[in-house]
Amino acid sequence: MDMKYRKLGRTGIDVSLICLGTMTWGKQNTEEEGHTQMDYALERGINFFDTAEMYAVPPSAETYGKTEEIIGTWLAARKSRSRVILASKIVGPGTPWIRGGQARIDRRNILAALEQSLKRLQTDYIDLYQLHWPNRGSYHFQQQWAYAPAFDARAEEENFLEVLEVLQGFIKAGKIRHIGLSNETAWGTMKWLALAEKHNLPRMASIQNEYSLLCRLFEPDLHEIAMAEDVGLLAWSPLTRGMLSGKYLDGARPPGARLTITPTPERRDTPQCNAAIKAYMAVADKHGLDMCQMALAFVNERPFTTATIIGATTMEQLRSNIDSVALSLPPAVLEDIQAVRRNYPVPY
Repeated sequence: MDMKYRKLGRTGIDVSLICLGTMTWGKQNTEEEGHTQMDYALERGINFFDTAEMYAVPPSAETYGKTEEIIGTWLAARKSRSRVILASKIVGPGTPWIRGGQARIDRRNILAALEQSLKRLQTDYIDLYQLHWPNRGSYHFQQQWAYAPAFDARAEEENFLEVLEVLQGFIKAGKIRHIGLSNETAWGTMKWLALAEKHNLPRMASIQNEYSLLCRLFEPDLHEIAMAEDVGLLAWSPLTRGMLSGKYLDGARPPGARLTITPTPERRDTPQCNAAIKAYMAVADKHGLDMCQMALAFVNERPFTTATIIGATTMEQLRSNIDSVALSLPPAVLEDIQAVRRNYPVPY
């Protein structure tokens, strides 16, 4: 099975359709397990790894930066930096243990965050540096039900310009190659693009938002932007934190699993979500498909998807997830998926 590749925005870089997510390393996975996953990913043609300063998850002061450190020891041991398109992120507001609770996307924080990420990663540069979530807040992380934007648009534009200018400096210094967004909105994405064009500043290459069979908030507006502006989706949680596997159905909590060890309640675990998962599992059974591979193949095949970010705690999961690139969903499957979506359009 050959890996597939897509262009990262207008950068000219080819990234693997499957991006290796890393956030479990340092909590659910050991350093050795993280290294094994990276070794195997390279063997399978994956050249795109995604991380963030705040990982491992569930996030805490104790796990902060652990994932980047694990990637760093692997890069130092394997001497494979040139084979990897490495993506990381700077946090937005709201994490009290990061930079004294003053973390946000601005000049001071970028200067501190980038240098620390480079140190932990044991590298001189990051290929794609992303803004993890906006200062002003957004509807992501299940906040869409009460999202009521109320911000000073002029002040936001001034902050965007400051950020782009700082990032331009790091690009010129060779510490960043390209930049991207995460958990952004349509307004935010277009504002970043417009300011970059107007002031000849770096252009956002991608947008990393949640997207799966159960979460399709990317459509229709961000879908349109991604296609028209070449700012493709890096889809996070394509298996909805593993829920689409069915392992959490009806309140089940397997030992050591993500939702089991997460201290906060899972807001995605709703009656509607459980019903939707069962309906999608019935579609997979009807067509003789592996449920998780069907879910990943659906994301892989969206025209706006640049890469699907997979995360696995076992090698068995990792192998199966990567194998999804070989699966092409026939029209009959897509019709059945559409029927389920109409019944459960926003299940959480």
